Amino acid sequence: MAKQLVWNDPAKADIRAIDQQPALQVLKTLARFIKSGEGDTKQLRGYDPPLFRLRAQDYRIFFQDKDDTITITRVLDRKEAYR
Repeated sequence: MAKQLVWNDPAKADIRAIDQQPALQVLKTLARFIKSGEGDTKQLRGYDPPLFRLRAQDYRIFFQDKDDTITITRVLDRKEAYR
């Protein structure tokens, strides 16, 4: 069974601010990850609860994975993601 996806307000604003074509690619990458677990993910150090990063071309999707829910916290361009 697929996990439930929850977007917080900053993540919603981030995805709306991205041009249409890259935003669609971000959503496709996220859908593939939710269905199959495939994708370039990494757990980031120093966060409690744990925070993960998923690469989607030039964008980074930051999320928390708890039980059956994935909470998207931010979607940022890679140039801005780690500042």
